[in-house]
Amino acid sequence: MNFSIDHKNPLPLHVQAENLLRTIIRDPQYANGKFLPNEVQLAKQLAISRSTLRQALNKLVYEGLLIRKKGVGTKVAEPTISSKSKNWLSFTQEMNARGIMIKNFELHVTWVTPDETVANFFDISTSKKILKLERLRGKAEGPFVYFISYFHPRVGLSGEEDFKRPLYDILEKDYMVIATLSKEEISAKSADKFLAGKLEVETGSPILCRKRFVYDQGERPIEFNLGYYRADSFVYTVESRRD
Repeated sequence: MNFSIDHKNPLPLHVQAENLLRTIIRDPQYANGKFLPNEVQLAKQLAISRSTLRQALNKLVYEGLLIRKKGVGTKVAEPTISSKSKNWLSFTQEMNARGIMIKNFELHVTWVTPDETVANFFDISTSKKILKLERLRGKAEGPFVYFISYFHPRVGLSGEEDFKRPLYDILEKDYMVIATLSKEEISAKSADKFLAGKLEVETGSPILCRKRFVYDQGERPIEFNLGYYRADSFVYTVESRRD
């Protein structure tokens, strides 16, 4: 692969270097754990300073696309599933945006009475039945996330919907309910026997738990969602900008 950047291009050199690196890591020659060219040699070939190149490298290291080992070099990270807090989307939309085909291994719809935590979030009685949606999802080679969603009765879901469609697409197009705000809590826990069986890991293995509180345009609660992810297949990235 020929590495070069256009020094006449008004785009900053570190941005051009970052774009080049993104192209490099997609090349089969460097994919899945292969080391990138030597930093000194690459900077020389691109006719940029090492600090400019390192600025671009640091961005991709932060995103989890590259792994840097002192005294060894920089290599392409093994592929993982990534979810970012910025530009919040439904899970299906997130994965589609990354070109990842998602498979539903299990899909269950039931009507249940909520526990106090869910009832308090929806501000309803614990005797009021609500829709519960459970989905075990992942890539073709196996599941990596188990979702449990509860919906406020106000939303109007019947349980007969085609939940293979993106969830928030169903809410918006079929019920005029627009999911606008998501508040989340992220924690780590050990997989109990039930979750270990679902995610195909050993009991006691670390998993990521994401609790999501979803609101409509009027900031009324519409969904209480729990997501349990295999720790070896999922990275949650938070991007913040200081104004």
